Amino acid sequence: QVQLVESGGGLVQPGGSLRLSCAASGRIFSIDAMGWYRQAPGKQRELVATITSGGRTNYGGSVKGRFTISRDNSKNTVYLQMNSLKPEDTAVYYCNADIKAYYFGTLHRQDDYWGQGTQVTVSS
Repeated sequence: QVQLVESGGGLVQPGGSLRLSCAASGRIFSIDAMGWYRQAPGKQRELVATITSGGRTNYGGSVKGRFTISRDNSKNTVYLQMNSLKPEDTAVYYCNADIKAYYFGTLHRQDDYWGQGTQVTVSS
């Protein structure tokens, strides 16, 4: 069974920084794209950033230039460095990964996995 465990959320003042981490564990064959999404109260979940196994990145328009996504393939971990945080960045941040996992012996299949979410609050 595969799990995504996020850490690093919390309360920060406007203009501050936070770094989120998400580690994948379990019977993993390979991981393709990893990413972060967020959902604010009363709003739909939206893309924050994604990164492929080769390092190609994509960002949502509202975070470009402020957030940086990276990953350590040796640790099955994705990071989100968030700088110049604004109150409108307040949301629950979810990790997402496209993972091929073993399900029977050497057989594996691809599924989309989500973390449990971590709260980020930007407020003075």
